[in-house]
Amino acid sequence: MEAVFEPIKRAPTSRRALLITPFAFAGLIAITTRKGRDSEPEASATAIDGEVTVIRFSDKGESLGPARVNKVVHSGSEWRRLLTAEQFYVLRQGGTDTAFTGTYFQNHERGIYRCAGCRDALFSSQTKFDSDTGWPSFWAPLAEENIYTRRDTSLTVERVEVLCRRCDSHLGHVFNDGPEPTYLRYCMNESALSFCASAD
Repeated sequence: MEAVFEPIKRAPTSRRALLITPFAFAGLIAITTRKGRDSEPEASATAIDGEVTVIRFSDKGESLGPARVNKVVHSGSEWRRLLTAEQFYVLRQGGTDTAFTGTYFQNHERGIYRCAGCRDALFSSQTKFDSDTGWPSFWAPLAEENIYTRRDTSLTVERVEVLCRRCDSHLGHVFNDGPEPTYLRYCMNESALSFCASAD
């Protein structure tokens, strides 16, 4: 639902209003980019049930081959119980972590990153790189079968959203400004990931 703004017929504009306006605008932008954190708590209950084929991986990052698995589907209230508040905001409501507030963006340990919602294997430390963005970034997923993408027009610019194939959780976005060999940057939210360090 679009907000309708009518011109204010009050003149002249006060000095106080001029000082407050930039802060009010910044607040409006922050609210709209959070995609309704507290709205539609049961929206995730509409996820499609069924089976999907994913590639299984050990915590060392070794491929265990394809497997046909049930999709992970919960109601909004069940997701709220299973996840932290920040995980729910990111995974189920498409939110974004604040840059440079986590630890994964500067994590250099060997291991793999699993989905915080269903534990499916998503990314490896072998494809992780320092993007200087404040979010963990990768130039490729562990397996294309474990994720999917869709067009995101929630902001003024069009982006490509990355989601977990098994539980339909929002993970982040992918951009075409990454390093070789793919030139892609999978910019992920730390709240969407769970790191499993390699035993080696």
